[in-house]
Amino acid sequence: MLFNSIQFALFLPIVFLLYWFVFDRFISKSKWQLRLQNAFVVVASYVFYGWWDWRFLLLIAFTSFCSWGSGMLMQRVENQQIGSNLTGGGKSLEINKLQRRKKLITTANIVLNLLILAIFKYYDFFVTEFAQLFHISTDGLLLKVILPVGISFYTFQALSYSIDVYRGKIEPTKDIIAFFAFISFFPQLVAGPIERATNLLPQFLKKREFNYDTAVDGMRQILWGLFKKIVVADNCAVYVDQVFSTYTEQTGSTLLLAAIFFTFQIYGDFSGYSDIAIGTAKLFGIKLMRNFNVPYFSRDIAEFWRRWHISLTTWFRDYVYIPLGGSRVSKTKVIRNTFVIFLLSGFWHGANWTFIAWGAYHAVLFLPLILTGKNRKYTNQVAEGRLLPTLKETGQMLLTFFLAVIGWIIFRAESIGMAWEYVCGMCDVNFFTIFIKKKIALSNVIFITIMLVVEWLQRGKEHGLDLSKIKQVWVRTLIYYSIVFVLVIASGKSSTFIYFQF
Repeated sequence: MLFNSIQFALFLPIVFLLYWFVFDRFISKSKWQLRLQNAFVVVASYVFYGWWDWRFLLLIAFTSFCSWGSGMLMQRVENQQIGSNLTGGGKSLEINKLQRRKKLITTANIVLNLLILAIFKYYDFFVTEFAQLFHISTDGLLLKVILPVGISFYTFQALSYSIDVYRGKIEPTKDIIAFFAFISFFPQLVAGPIERATNLLPQFLKKREFNYDTAVDGMRQILWGLFKKIVVADNCAVYVDQVFSTYTEQTGSTLLLAAIFFTFQIYGDFSGYSDIAIGTAKLFGIKLMRNFNVPYFSRDIAEFWRRWHISLTTWFRDYVYIPLGGSRVSKTKVIRNTFVIFLLSGFWHGANWTFIAWGAYHAVLFLPLILTGKNRKYTNQVAEGRLLPTLKETGQMLLTFFLAVIGWIIFRAESIGMAWEYVCGMCDVNFFTIFIKKKIALSNVIFITIMLVVEWLQRGKEHGLDLSKIKQVWVRTLIYYSIVFVLVIASGKSSTFIYFQF
């Protein structure tokens, strides 16, 4: 079920009404109220997810049960450790034994989850590459299975729970219903944000209260997400698809323009999904982490990655980069750690060498910042306290944006060879010959400009339509209805979200 579909437009209000007016108000005196409400969240989430293919439900249920079970097993080991009556050296040996047992449980769950992910997402890729390397046939070797929607997202969410329980950052929950709701919560199930158990799980373990202001703000954020997805991303996709499918026939300026449009397409698509997900969660009294923070206003590539897909970058930081030593080791090891997380991040996106090359490209861009110690230079908002950036800041943002555009060409290309040819094609001698679809190009420029202006003015806010400073109700209402009007007249062919394939 897509956020930008008629089905979801009917699904959401029905779930909202049942959630608050049946499972909250009518059974408020029942001691089972919270569990019934959480059970309803699970049912609604499974309906939402099963809309694509009901068979995927078996996989997410299995992942959820195994991760919950690992927490219970670790809790049992912890209780044995506390209940040990041994003293001195005997107690130390027993504690070490129990710690090894906890580590074994955690490792087993991690391996199991990653194995499932690898089979569905990477098995055919590795088999094909191996067969090509040794010139053997792949007949009968390929699984050719459908990639379950959002498997990378909910797998990483489940892994974070097991790791955090092992580290003692969160107590394992006995409430299996709340845990299933944590893994499958439908707004962020298929494309994030990748939530941590320390943030989301406790919200399912306590009673939620309906807050009118929060719900209204959620609706505003949903509206802004729909604008970015339907108006910006889907309309850019028309031009991008045409050019990328015929890139060998296009002029340099056309290729550059399509690359820029894809840069905004993937941002509008993915950040739009995140806005809709976060806004929808607010309707149910749930707060999700911010996933994007105006990344195209970054002054260097390090700042870009602190603002792009925040839930994934911080996941790799906390569970891979820091355990490897983070920035507390020698420069050589810091560089190694940086390459590790970027290569893993690229491979997380899909079974294609272009994703790995994209990750390596960004790791290389990080090198000068690491060597000069400037990778943490920009942690504040650009032009903070000012309406316009300085000339230096403008130049920094344009350079960072251009570097991101080159990266997105690698990301979008079907092969590394195609990416190279595309970039070389942008240097064509006929650079200033414009692609014939001028009408499409002009409308995209207008939509992108509107998005950029709004997000620049609102860069210190959680989302573009946080208009709390505008006191005149009629002004805010005019803005909201104007966006609805643009959604209606500018909406093209509805398309799925790009990150569903990951």
